[in-house]
Amino acid sequence: MSWRKEQSRAERGYHHGNLKEALLQAALGLIAEKGAAGFTFADAARVAGVSPAAPYRHFRDREELLSSIAQRGFEQFEAALAQAWDDGRPDTVTAFERVGKAYLAFARAEPAFYSAMFESGVPVDLNPTLLAASERAFAVIRAAAERLAALAPPGTPRPPAMMMALHIWSMSHGVASLFARGDAARRKLPMSAEDLLEAEVLIYLRGLGFLTDRRASDQKDQAQQKPAGQQPGPSSGPSSGPWGSPK
Repeated sequence: MSWRKEQSRAERGYHHGNLKEALLQAALGLIAEKGAAGFTFADAARVAGVSPAAPYRHFRDREELLSSIAQRGFEQFEAALAQAWDDGRPDTVTAFERVGKAYLAFARAEPAFYSAMFESGVPVDLNPTLLAASERAFAVIRAAAERLAALAPPGTPRPPAMMMALHIWSMSHGVASLFARGDAARRKLPMSAEDLLEAEVLIYLRGLGFLTDRRASDQKDQAQQKPAGQQPGPSSGPSSGPWGSPK
């Protein structure tokens, strides 16, 4: 491609005011194809159809381009998790189950964003805007962990809610990275990634003595919302948690 053709395409991008978005989409495509470390700033310019110098109009360097992609990813991630959590409705365990599924669904549906967010090596703590976006997404998991912590029977030893949130996030991230992004770690699994994560979290919570079936969770939620002195009525029939009937 000649310099004049590159210049002409770049000028069209500037004229339509879409160069920044074109660069973001070009980088997303390259990340999906080659990984977050597999492309250069010049590659993004080439795919966007502009000169190698054109991206500097919007981004200081490749790291800033990746940071913008990661920020957008965290914003979409937060929205997906918050919608799934739905403030813990209809009960904490059911809502938490949805959060786990939403986590894996995002990793599967948006692998390029997920890679930019967690695998690009971008120093999140040095970018206040990116840091704030990532913290808002994590806050949904922390809110769910705090509600789960409230389900622990009185006197049951448990980690602080923040530590629980980190444990659960680590489990979710591990399953998503290994099994929920297309190649299933090149292994044939006897269960889905969603089932694997649910079983893993169930074992973790039960090991801490938590109430993990829906009926008990629903009664505990209702009890916390009722005035003092009112107790939930007795349950009837078999109870079943989100991962099947407790054994």
